[in-house]
Parts: sequence; C-alpha cells; structure tokens
Amino acid sequence: MTTNKDVKAIALIEALPYMKQFSGRIMVIKYGGSLMVDSDLRDRFAHDIVLLRYIGIKPVIVHGGGKEITKWMTRLGKKAVFIDGQRFTDSETMELTEMVLTGKINNEIVALLNKHGGKAVTLSGKSAALFKARRIRSKKNEDLGFVGTIESVDTQLIHTLCNEGYIPVISSVGADSEGETLNLNADNVAGAVARYLACKKLLYLTDVDGISVDNQLVSRLSLAQGDALLNHPDIQGGMLPKLECSLDAVREGVESVHIINGTTPHAVLLELFTNRGVGTMITA
Repeated sequence: MTTNKDVKAIALIEALPYMKQFSGRIMVIKYGGSLMVDSDLRDRFAHDIVLLRYIGIKPVIVHGGGKEITKWMTRLGKKAVFIDGQRFTDSETMELTEMVLTGKINNEIVALLNKHGGKAVTLSGKSAALFKARRIRSKKNEDLGFVGTIESVDTQLIHTLCNEGYIPVISSVGADSEGETLNLNADNVAGAVARYLACKKLLYLTDVDGISVDNQLVSRLSLAQGDALLNHPDIQGGMLPKLECSLDAVREGVESVHIINGTTPHAVLLELFTNRGVGTMITA
C-alpha cells in the first residue's frame, strides 16, 4: 500500500533529474491572467518562484496588467478602446499604463517575492535601456498611439542580476530611440526577452490548461504542428498571439515553450519537474 510519505518521496525522486538539468539555467516566466487578481494564487506563485531560485534556477518574470489598466481607466472616466486586440494608447493612457504596470503591479510582485525570501528587483524596458522599441500601427494600418514592439533586448543587466542571485521582474513598458515611452504587449516582451537570453524555457501562465483542439488538451507540439494550428478555429482570442510568440521563440533558440494554467496549484513546479507536466509544451 502506497502511503502519503511514499508519494512525496516518489515526487522528489521524479523531480531530481529535472532539477539537475535546469540548475544554473535562465527561465523566462510570463505572469498574468487570474494570477494577478487572486491573492492566494499570487502568494503561491511567489513561493514557487523563490523555490526555483533556491535550487539554482534563474527565473526572470515578465508581466503586463491589462485588466488593472482598464480598471483604473474606468475609475478616471476614461473608456478603453481596442484596435485589432491592441489597446489604443494616447498620451494620458500611456502615463496611466506606466504608473499601473511599473509603479503598482511590478512593485507588488517584487514585494511578494521578497516576502517569501527572494531578492527581486523592479525593472521596466526603460531600465538601463533594456529594450530598444519602436512604434507600430495596427494590421489595417490604423494609428494605435503610443504602442510599440521590441526591436532588441540588452541582456547584460538581466545576466548581472541573475548571476548575483536576484530575480528580475520586468514590466511591459519600453521606449523608442527618441526616449518616447511605449506600451508593449507582455506576451511579445516575454518572447523577445527569452529569445535574446537564449534561455532554456519560456513559460506562459494563462487562465486555461494550454492549447486545446477539439476539446482535447495538446500536451506536446512540434514547430510544424504548431504552424498547422495557426489557422485552426479552436486557436483564437489571446491564445493565437501566444502560439505565434511561442513558435517564434523556439525558432530563434529557446529550447521549449510551455503554455500552462496559472490557476492550477503549483503549476510551474508540476510543469518543470514531473514527467507528464500540466500544459502544452512546444519544441523544435
């Protein structure tokens, strides 16, 4: 008869090879969805990230905060406008976005990680010119205001912090060559950071279990299989850009990308340290 102690021992034995394999490696984790609004989920997430740091993995956290931005816009009597899924960002909205992402959400994540024994540091794409970004227009060539995309990432600061035992927490705000502040899509930011770091793994924490096709979770995808799903009717809404970012990341050197449900207790640990995982893994 298998006891509770046996189960715990088996779990540790299963995790050990993965801990050895990943120790000393950088992993980028995109934090978002319900994790950002549920205090229990936030606390559990912070605990798991600090655990990764203690066993030698170097986590880098990237976050957005669309729901929180919309909430503050509503409080100020400002209506959110979206074009092709992107928030139209005028100068007033950009100012509010930076305050919410970098001033509020980022500091909350950092404080929570530090509470659990981590050494987290607040960053944005403007910190030490971390991101080089440029303004973009919509797919239909419509003006999006101060919305941009990353052209390059200077990884020196991230490497320095990781090597010294810190956990970088990066908000999805950057600046162009003229110093103009830009609102960046957090999924794209996470993908770009992972690519430039040539990291071991990129994890997207979402509100769904992963990529599902015909109501079945797809636990593993190759690049060819992922490309074939881009036009599938089941891949829509926020999952489509995540899949696109994931495929781009793998093509450009990230070993594997994982799309997992952040509301599952200890989802990051289960995905990294168990044989079956809990979401969708995309590899070359």
